[in-house]
Amino acid sequence: MTSTDWLQPVWPAPTGVKAVFTTRSGGISNAPWDSMNLGDHVGDLPEHVAANRAGLQKIIAGRPVFLKQVHGFGVEPLSSTTPHGRVADACVSTQRGVACTIMVADCLPVLLTNTDGTAVAAAHAGWRGLAGMDGKGVLEAVFTAFQVSNMPLGQSIRAREAPELIAWLGPCIGPAAFEVGAEVKAAFEASQPDAPQFFTATHNGKFLADLAGLARARLRALGITQMYGNDSSGAWCTADNPSNFFSHRRDTGVTGRMAACIWLS
Repeated sequence: MTSTDWLQPVWPAPTGVKAVFTTRSGGISNAPWDSMNLGDHVGDLPEHVAANRAGLQKIIAGRPVFLKQVHGFGVEPLSSTTPHGRVADACVSTQRGVACTIMVADCLPVLLTNTDGTAVAAAHAGWRGLAGMDGKGVLEAVFTAFQVSNMPLGQSIRAREAPELIAWLGPCIGPAAFEVGAEVKAAFEASQPDAPQFFTATHNGKFLADLAGLARARLRALGITQMYGNDSSGAWCTADNPSNFFSHRRDTGVTGRMAACIWLS
């Protein structure tokens, strides 16, 4: 198994914080899951998924913990004994060697760390989880869980932590490919004043949505200004880069899953 074309985030993470985004190559799965499929719920052979996951663990020299993602905004704290399959769409950890892991195939993965390098977090930001309810979605939930787990007693969460957080946004379906209905636009506009700028009308009441742009705006609203990775350009689009990325929409639902991992080495 090789990881030569996996993405290594370019960001000023502190020493000891490691992160990676797998591509579709490097594993043993057959088409249409070829080849580095990490999802055990997409129809691939279980033994192939197990081998791919074992290969990932060997390469990162840490234990990736796989969640059961449901497009919500639950956050799971991870330890060395946390089993796979916890129902959540984000996770946070302060334990070394435990990799916060999010699987994607069009949704946006967001990785977070603090400038002290004492905690890491990962979030699965599809449009439902990102929009959330009443302005509280997966990024707001992981932000709160991340700070509470690291905040010294008696200090303000927002005043101390937001400027000290660093975010990396991984590949997702891009704004030229992500066509949505008016209900998606309305879900964001209900609580995000700047949301309209991230939607472009197409036809028959449809819109092209900039998922990464919406996420960057949500992070800025939380006070997080250090953001790296996905800038909504074509190179980051999962749907438009079939040789590198799985895409649920492009492949009409029959495809593999990539993973974004972050851990303390």
